[in-house]
Amino acid sequence: MRLSWRRSSNAEDRFEKWLAQQHQRRVLAGETTPSGPCPDEAFLQDLARRSPKVALSDSRVDHAATCPACMNRLLALREELRSHRHKSVIAVAVTACAIIAIAFVVGRYAMERTPSVGNTLAVSQTVNLWDTGTVRGEQPGQLQSVSLPAALIKLKIVLPRHSAPGQYMVAITRDQNGNGAVAEGLASTVVNGDQQQIVADIDLRNARAGQYFLSTTHEQDQTAYYYPLQIK
Repeated sequence: MRLSWRRSSNAEDRFEKWLAQQHQRRVLAGETTPSGPCPDEAFLQDLARRSPKVALSDSRVDHAATCPACMNRLLALREELRSHRHKSVIAVAVTACAIIAIAFVVGRYAMERTPSVGNTLAVSQTVNLWDTGTVRGEQPGQLQSVSLPAALIKLKIVLPRHSAPGQYMVAITRDQNGNGAVAEGLASTVVNGDQQQIVADIDLRNARAGQYFLSTTHEQDQTAYYYPLQIK
């Protein structure tokens, strides 16, 4: 039954469209007699747009529906509206495509300019602090100087004798107070014979060459040990 109703509805739509075309043909051929004067341009524009401001009971609607001049103007206005909508849709589509293209280009450019940690080969470096004395905070003492390149580094640190096992925070700072950290990494100790070792990924690609400090901080006592470091 639903299919039958749809067919009937489609047939009725075609029939009504045919009646409208036949009426339009008769009006344009001058076979109808309009009543009253022609409405102004503003009213015809509202009528062409099917504005809710226009009431079907308005006598000007009857005139426009039977006047050849008004009918011609209505058809022209409707065509202008269709053309304008078509151009608007195209403009919106073109603008959307342009925005997507720009976003794609900018995103691709940013990806090409920004080094990716996952796609960049890390430089393996080892810092051996096994025989190095440690100094807490700013206490004086003889420290070993180490050197690292300005690159993405897989840094293996052999911790000083008697270092506690566990997790360490490795940081590169500008001074011995821990200020101005330029890179940080977490690592857990691995036993190698009598030694405690840690391996951390440290990104120094944006660091300028100069003097820094390498620090290690145990997760439990939170005491930082600093070692002079030179970035080349």
